Amino acid sequence: MKAQIDWIPLAMGAVRPTQGKTLAVMQVCGGSQSFNAVNQLRILGRWMRLITIPNQSSVPKAFAEFDEHDRMKPSPYYDRMVDVMEELIKFTLLTRGCADYLVDRYSERKESAEELSRRVNQRSIRQE
Repeated sequence: MKAQIDWIPLAMGAVRPTQGKTLAVMQVCGGSQSFNAVNQLRILGRWMRLITIPNQSSVPKAFAEFDEHDRMKPSPYYDRMVDVMEELIKFTLLTRGCADYLVDRYSERKESAEELSRRVNQRSIRQE
């Protein structure tokens, strides 16, 4: 995940390319169940202006949760992952078409207008 984040441009003008997209967070653990990583991903998602769904999942001892065909075995963990994915789809459908409105900020519109003004009133354009 960190490698992916490192390559995402943080802002284009005042707008992050991730803003308005929906995000679900889940993790698999080699040992006991912990939500520390999931909670940090939620914080990161909010910082990236993603619409982070309320649901999340964590699968402890993930090595024991898959069969010989690499499919997840039926279990409460499997059910929980399906719940998270269904909620991701629902939030994506609910916010599609209005995500721009939901993440619109005055400070970004103002900053974008200032940036546009600087670009339009460039000294090099006026000299030519």
